[in-house]
Amino acid sequence: MATKPITIKKYANRRLYNTGTSTYVTLEDLAAMVKKGEDFEVFDAKTNEDITRSVLAQIIFEQENKDGQSLLPVAFLRHLISFYGDSMQGLVPSFLELSMGRFAGEQQNFRETVGKAFGTQPFPAQAFGSMDDLARQNMALFSNAMNVFNPFALSAAVAESAPPAPPAKPSDLEAMKQQLDAMQKQIEIMAKKR
Repeated sequence: MATKPITIKKYANRRLYNTGTSTYVTLEDLAAMVKKGEDFEVFDAKTNEDITRSVLAQIIFEQENKDGQSLLPVAFLRHLISFYGDSMQGLVPSFLELSMGRFAGEQQNFRETVGKAFGTQPFPAQAFGSMDDLARQNMALFSNAMNVFNPFALSAAVAESAPPAPPAKPSDLEAMKQQLDAMQKQIEIMAKKR
């Protein structure tokens, strides 16, 4: 049986109150709770609005600003920002959640593999080259996955390496536009049914 998330109240003075322990907490305390696997929800004390997402984003922002704590590469942040307002925006959260869930699930296997490959020291300097390669592969997979759903969003590298395509006939372009419009309408209908 799943336990009910701890309720955190955020007051107008920006103070956070843990109703489970009846104590005030900081963003660092909430980050420690996340690391321990403790589930919580944050509500605005005045409006009772769920503000969990913005508080978690604030924790990430603070962690990213600490020296040596950055996890999010600039290229990843740029890709992420580019999806806001894009037709693919609805797919990104599911993809990221699935990817991070899978990574978290394989975390122990990853640590054991790195330990075997590079000795008992956790994450020695030579491991970072391999992790950079892994990050590049993951970004390539992400880009390829997005291109499956959006064939017109080819990366510059693919566009440069591909031979120039013959110009499309106006009738072909119009037919493709009509197909895209029909697909967009179907997506909107499906979204409304949710």
